[in-house]
Amino acid sequence: MATQAFETIVEDFEFLDDWEDRYAMVIDLGKRMQPLDAALKVPATKVDGCASQVWLVPRIEGGSFHFEGDSDALIVRGIIAVLHALYDGVPVSQVPGIDAQGELGRMKLEEHLSGQRTNGLRAMVDRIRKLATEAA
Repeated sequence: MATQAFETIVEDFEFLDDWEDRYAMVIDLGKRMQPLDAALKVPATKVDGCASQVWLVPRIEGGSFHFEGDSDALIVRGIIAVLHALYDGVPVSQVPGIDAQGELGRMKLEEHLSGQRTNGLRAMVDRIRKLATEAA
């Protein structure tokens, strides 16, 4: 149930054999994101459980889930961009049902993240699901 934007990332990822190139791609995705307004980087939007600082700000439009995010770490900012591609525009009621671990597993991303980054990724997914559930 992945979005077309996520499918495109997965396809592009498959063309890269070297993990350094894949990391560079994830970082580049993060660099292309608009920075989060500093006024939105508050305790209420901060994601607990991440080694880096991470903020996620949800927005529901026409029954669809959207969010903005940011981090002080480039690789984490890229992970936020990947999650954005996975969840952005999905009907809010369907967000909790997305198998993020399975979808991200197609990229084998978690296999190449540190334990702290993997825990942070899970914390971000949990936060996204919680925000969508609360909004539904």
